[in-house]
Amino acid sequence: MAVFVLDKRHKPLMPCSEKRARILLERGRARVHRMVPFTIRLVDRLQKDSVLQDVRVCLDPGSKATGLAVTREAETVDQATGEMVKTRVVLVLLELQHRGHVIRDKLTSRRAFRRRRRNQLRYRPARFDNRTKPQGWLASSLQHRVDTTMAWIARLMRWAPVTALSQELVRFDMQQMQNPEISGAEYQQGTLAGYEVREYLLEKWGRKCAYCDAEHTPLTIDHIHPKSKGGSDRVSNLALACHTCNQRKGNGSVEQFLVEKPGKLHQILAQAKKPLRDAAAVNSTRWALFQCLKDTGLPVEVGTGGRTKWNRKRFSVPKAHCLDAACVGRVDGLQHWQQPVLSIKATGRGSYQRTRLTKHGFPRGYLTRSKSVFGFQTGDMVKAVVTKGKKAGTYLGRVAIRASGSFNIQTGTNLVQGIHHRFCSRVQRSDGYGYVWTKIASDKGDAGMGQASLAALSSPA
Repeated sequence: MAVFVLDKRHKPLMPCSEKRARILLERGRARVHRMVPFTIRLVDRLQKDSVLQDVRVCLDPGSKATGLAVTREAETVDQATGEMVKTRVVLVLLELQHRGHVIRDKLTSRRAFRRRRRNQLRYRPARFDNRTKPQGWLASSLQHRVDTTMAWIARLMRWAPVTALSQELVRFDMQQMQNPEISGAEYQQGTLAGYEVREYLLEKWGRKCAYCDAEHTPLTIDHIHPKSKGGSDRVSNLALACHTCNQRKGNGSVEQFLVEKPGKLHQILAQAKKPLRDAAAVNSTRWALFQCLKDTGLPVEVGTGGRTKWNRKRFSVPKAHCLDAACVGRVDGLQHWQQPVLSIKATGRGSYQRTRLTKHGFPRGYLTRSKSVFGFQTGDMVKAVVTKGKKAGTYLGRVAIRASGSFNIQTGTNLVQGIHHRFCSRVQRSDGYGYVWTKIASDKGDAGMGQASLAALSSPA
């Protein structure tokens, strides 16, 4: 993984390798500017004295997570054909996890509490038609996805000399998902017809067989209720099945096939009715995000989901949001993608709520007025070196403070409770995000992200 580099005036330079960053720090030519993602600042160089190359930030927007890839572009001429070959060298891979569902649930809870307060003494008519929404308005849970993505685009532009952007401008055809038999659609969609439906099913069923949970194997689309017995092609009647389960089920009903597994049958029928809210979220935010990218003043390249998947299959790259981002648009080669991924989780910066509430909305206990305890704040990245006791060891992660001074630390793998504040030292102040290093599964094809954590924090120095 590359290390971000700044000059002595905080202007971005070309990222360097971890080895070079370690040498610069040991020789006193650089200072640590930021721990996660690791960034150094040179003390003897300016941007005007450096040679910069083309750096492109690619992104794959999603409902729950957005993949980001910082790449260096290299163009060469093919000696055999004389054509220009465009190769992307991956520098940094990031995956931004959104908290739109948390915002939605909190707004729903707040609305219920407000309604109870307004009606507990006397009837008061609802106020719903006395407000106007501006053009292009998005719900808070959707606007959050655009804002957090653009916030990280702005950060990457401060840490690297970004010259271009790429976005996967995918659109899920909701009508096609609900009724794939619409006439005339095949002629308009061409050879990529049904791609969005298949990709949606892969996300919906977790990229595994719905009947036996087999992973990393070729999957086929199966009709839960067979078409020969009146089943439709709607997405609510489609599931993923491995070749073995598909052959064993045949044209029989799912109730007969899973007669000995009632729990699995109930799970499949419930999963089949899963709403299309994730696809709707992507459709609602894609153009707003595209317009925000254009407002940066950099050239923006857009690519379809079909081309992204074609590139990924062509380069034998596993399935991951960050690697999908690296494959967006026109690219003839992809190098150095086998590297750790920085998983970034949007956690927020706390709230103004000073009480805990019961299920009826009444206060239960009061929270401390100060967000800082013993110099620490919830969300700070800390390093705890416990020298004695049952929890002796070294822990790196995100801290949750208590007024008693006994903190909880969320590492990359588990939650460590009851760490005294005297064992803790702050590595990086809270910025509203949690960081975990993950690695990509080694299996080829549509493999998912391996959740084995490398470290909660990582420093090449």
